[in-house]
Amino acid sequence: MDPLAWLYARQGEVKPGLERIQALLARLGNPQEAYPVALIGGTNGKGTTARALAAILEEAGLRVGLYTSPHLVDFQERISVQGQAIPKDRLLVLLEEVRPLAEALEASFFEVATAVALLHFAREGVGFAVLEVGLGGRFDATNAAEPQLSVVTNIGHDHLEILGPTLRDVAREKAGIFRKGVPALTAARGEGLEELRERARAMGTPLWVLGEEFSLLGVEALGEGLAFRLRIRGEERTFRTRLLGPHQAENLALAAVSGRLLGAGWEAVEKGLLRAENPGRLERLPWPGGKELLLDGAHNPEGAWALREALHFHGLLPAALVLAFSREKDHRAMAKAFKGLGPVVLTRYASPRSQDPHTLLPLFPGALVEEEPLKAVERAFTLENRVVVAGSLYLVGEVKRALLGLPPEERWQ
Repeated sequence: MDPLAWLYARQGEVKPGLERIQALLARLGNPQEAYPVALIGGTNGKGTTARALAAILEEAGLRVGLYTSPHLVDFQERISVQGQAIPKDRLLVLLEEVRPLAEALEASFFEVATAVALLHFAREGVGFAVLEVGLGGRFDATNAAEPQLSVVTNIGHDHLEILGPTLRDVAREKAGIFRKGVPALTAARGEGLEELRERARAMGTPLWVLGEEFSLLGVEALGEGLAFRLRIRGEERTFRTRLLGPHQAENLALAAVSGRLLGAGWEAVEKGLLRAENPGRLERLPWPGGKELLLDGAHNPEGAWALREALHFHGLLPAALVLAFSREKDHRAMAKAFKGLGPVVLTRYASPRSQDPHTLLPLFPGALVEEEPLKAVERAFTLENRVVVAGSLYLVGEVKRALLGLPPEERWQ
């Protein structure tokens, strides 16, 4: 069996515990001990924070490994060094090397992927690795690494069936990446923040909270991004980014302060934030006829509200929406966030996890249904000159693949 097909076949039930990944890494020589690590967890924004921190550390002169998930078009996107995705041939060789060990330990998809990333970074001689936490924190495979710094971006309503049922429960799982004496940062609020504080206090983790130890003093929309002011330790600095959405200022503030705590200078922070990218998060693509396509991976209520705010903030309305959701998400809450933004075309992505769009019609009165994503986009462009694709990162990835002339990825077979 092809190594990638073998890897995808390991998808399925989430099996809690770090025993398998720790055993797998031990048999590979513990590659995660070859370089320092930052763990980036949270409900939303962790991909942006991880990518921005990696860019800052690169600007500071470090050779940086970056591990993110999920991918949009190709699995190789998940594992990169100095911004370059792992070559396909290297990925396949590493998968074949890990395969017999993984089978013996019954390691999961994400455990194998994480082990491959950590092994690749060690062999590439990285000076630092930034790891985006997959699900939760306490039992996530990335937590087998010992961080020099931990980030929990925020606490929201996602994966409650695994991490919940309350936001305190979610926060408790996310705080599993905290370590005694190791700095942690967060932009969380409310009961999620309260739980993170309690966990940090109990573990002896110094916790830096947005709005306390460092603060955002203002966010301004620019033609092609944002400007925001940050105060830290009595200093004020203004930064610019090409990313869209006022919510991104919080994620980038976390990355900026993380970079400073890890020794990066202000110039490296400024340059890193200016070049930071995060595909599939309010990504703007031109469309024939002077039209515009926006791709956003908002897939939970907090993400949907952030997208709504961003569209208003940047003057990107009116727009038609192309939406698909995973079955387990809170469809009613998502519909509330998207209400009144524009006409809606409901679709689905190529997976059994995707919700049947016809069942969503009661939540979106007047919506159209077009089962095939690219046809849904084309239909939406008959309604408005700007189209926003959202509701699932898998949908965003499928649309990007279709635009490149590629079929839906066979990750679900």
